[in-house]
Amino acid sequence: MTDERKKITIPHINEMKRRGEKISFLTAYDYPTALLEDRAGIEMILVGDSAAMCLLGHETTLTITMDEMITLSRAVTRAARYAFVIGDMPYMSYQPSDETAVKNAGRFMAEAGVDAVKLEGGRRMASRIEAITDAGIPVMGHVGLTPQAYTQQGGLRSQGKDADSALRLIRDAEAVEKAGAFALLIEAVPAEVAELIKERVSIPVLSIGAGGACDGQLLIVHDILGLFEAFTPRFVRRYANLSEIMSEAFKSYREEVRSGAFPGREHQYPISDEELGALRTSLEWSKKAASRAKTRTA
Repeated sequence: MTDERKKITIPHINEMKRRGEKISFLTAYDYPTALLEDRAGIEMILVGDSAAMCLLGHETTLTITMDEMITLSRAVTRAARYAFVIGDMPYMSYQPSDETAVKNAGRFMAEAGVDAVKLEGGRRMASRIEAITDAGIPVMGHVGLTPQAYTQQGGLRSQGKDADSALRLIRDAEAVEKAGAFALLIEAVPAEVAELIKERVSIPVLSIGAGGACDGQLLIVHDILGLFEAFTPRFVRRYANLSEIMSEAFKSYREEVRSGAFPGREHQYPISDEELGALRTSLEWSKKAASRAKTRTA
């Protein structure tokens, strides 16, 4: 049966917002996961720099490189025939200058085949967003908790919890839209503040820990599957516990290998008795020939 769904595009995302249809948004960092998300009908996939922590075992997102992000993004775009794929620009791939930002955003598009890129920051990153969009590359903005700037924000903490900081977030969101971003991600912000932002910008607003009023929701795939154990953000809902299932599978495998229960006959490739007999005859002949040769040279 052929899949008749069409590739998600920015006009499709805008139309979903207009109709009030919520957008599902998940991270993926590899081909198998992206393939399953795509089959499930997930509209947007983020190849997040969160891979540094969830996939590569680093303590922060700051250590992942452009080359690593390109490799992961290429795996995801090979799988996603339907979903809109966004490459997350890693730390220092856009901060130094507009020129650096455009160059690295271009790498995501040309080398990885993503549909857009995402970068963190509001007003201070407006020129980067404008430069990238002027180069013909769609940009998703990201305000609120921005993990690449976690030391400035006092750690991985919710943002916009007082009037002054909430107003700064609103101004950041407005600047992101004015700079040309096609969408905005808000992270770890009170739902009421996110709703005020949504009322003041016309672009689609996605939430990761910013309440249900937004146009869609993003979660980290390792969080919803129970595969990331270092910490669990307040906004995460776990939909499965694959960590437990996988651990049991690994233990069962080890026990069967040690006991000899695996592999069974059904896991082995057959050879006919006739061919096995011929092989043994050949080996016996070779053994005798070698013995005779050794005797002659003694």
